[in-house]
Amino acid sequence: MALEYPEDLKYLDSHEYVRLDGEIATIGISAFAIDQLGDIVFIELPDVNSALEKGETFGTIESVKAVEDMYAPVTGTVIERNDAVVESPEQIAEDPYGEGWFLKVRVNDSDELEDTLSASEYQAQVEGEE
Repeated sequence: MALEYPEDLKYLDSHEYVRLDGEIATIGISAFAIDQLGDIVFIELPDVNSALEKGETFGTIESVKAVEDMYAPVTGTVIERNDAVVESPEQIAEDPYGEGWFLKVRVNDSDELEDTLSASEYQAQVEGEE
């Protein structure tokens, strides 16, 4: 399966992605990370109205291979969480950039995204690791 790296997203070294739409950021994890993790069995996400702090952990994702912390790409407030992926974590792998999103966050300062990676930078980084 060829992995996708949508151009409209920003990526973190830790494999989270963010799609900014105005002041709302949609956060999930990349297809590369899902591919590395294998079958995802559990995901823990913060509740709506939780505060996220850029660089701090906001939840965990567990696969048959490992449990990984997830890191906030931005500071802001959770306005929506995707309970469908909490209830059926296997959905994340089916559509990581669409239905497999984790959180929608009202961003305090979109300038925080200036140190994220573009799709091509992220792809070069992760495919260089293989």
